[in-house]
Amino acid sequence: MVATAATSSIFPVTSPTPDSGGAGNKHGVGHVNLGGLKSKSASSGCLKAKAQAPSKINGSTVVTSVESLKHEDDLPSPPPRTFINQLPDWSMLLAAITTIFLAAEKQWMMLDWKPRRPDMLIDPFGIGKIVQDGLVFRENFSIRSYEIGADRTASIETVMNHLQETALNHVKSAGLLGDGFGSTPEMCKKNLIWVVTRMQVVVDRYPTWGDVVQVDTWVSASGKNGMRRDWVLRDCNTGETLTRASSVWVMMNKLTRRLSKIPEEVREEIGSYFVDSDPILEEDSRKLPKLDDNTADYIRTGLSPRWSDLDINQHVNNVKYIGWILESAPQPILESHELSAMTLEYRRECGRDSVLDSLTAVSGADIGNLAHSGHVECKHLLRLENGAEIVRGRTEWRPKPVNNFGIVNQVPAEST
Repeated sequence: MVATAATSSIFPVTSPTPDSGGAGNKHGVGHVNLGGLKSKSASSGCLKAKAQAPSKINGSTVVTSVESLKHEDDLPSPPPRTFINQLPDWSMLLAAITTIFLAAEKQWMMLDWKPRRPDMLIDPFGIGKIVQDGLVFRENFSIRSYEIGADRTASIETVMNHLQETALNHVKSAGLLGDGFGSTPEMCKKNLIWVVTRMQVVVDRYPTWGDVVQVDTWVSASGKNGMRRDWVLRDCNTGETLTRASSVWVMMNKLTRRLSKIPEEVREEIGSYFVDSDPILEEDSRKLPKLDDNTADYIRTGLSPRWSDLDINQHVNNVKYIGWILESAPQPILESHELSAMTLEYRRECGRDSVLDSLTAVSGADIGNLAHSGHVECKHLLRLENGAEIVRGRTEWRPKPVNNFGIVNQVPAEST
């Protein structure tokens, strides 16, 4: 006891640690061996302390790779850097709002929207719009490369297709399109369809590839049981009038294929869209004569419709008749002149199994020198093989204008 007290007064004894379990004492310079016995706990504590102690070389502390890895494992790892966690908090909210807005807009565009007031008559799909107090429909078209011919201009069939498309979209935008080709819901209930009986067209200038044209169309009453539809086609950039057209339509029962009066239900349905105006073109009252094999100068036989020539009402599209009429037009006129005016009278429909003849007579020109003639007028007849008339027509032709290359109807030679 006395020895222990004396020794501790010179070398202070520290309190036992939990690692040593109280059996060994730690000193600043080593451990104490009591009675020559080596404490296992003290020894293991000493070894543990030595393992944890940093190494020293030339008095400098050196951290081993094991220790550095241990310290790195103890540090919390940062979250992975992504685009989302780098955005401000409000960006996620804005993205969510934008997504909801776009989804709602898409659903709205897909609705079968129908206008309720004339001042709201707008086509939500961007096809066209109704203007002038809801009575005139306006639509724009871009002339495509496949719609022009050898003259570098749109063909007469292209112009007529644009007029027909505008008429149908007019009915659709007004909310009157039924299950037929331009038929209203009441017409569909009674198996009625529209058929054209007369078409008159004047072309001041043909658009070319890349031009954007604007088509206006409206409807008026024609007699007691007819409807007149007029069109004006303009250049969108200059406002120049390019084409004017007027047509007369009547109703036909698609089951009996007979003409029909306009029922009162249909008249009430479409009457509010009629415009009280004169025709866009003064009617050509000249009688269209009937041609035959003796009076025709040119005849083309064996014309028959293809499946693609039929419309939704299972008869030949009206525009197709124009192409058949021009099949018998003399080649010198087609090469040196362009169609400036046309009047057609539709007398009978054509079925898918019909075989037709196209007849043309040239008046007011020397047939042997058509290429150098001025204005030329032609009379036409489209008939079935049995002689039944399909369409009578009259066309007027003017010399083609000189193109940008200073020549008429000739494509510049490819440079070598």
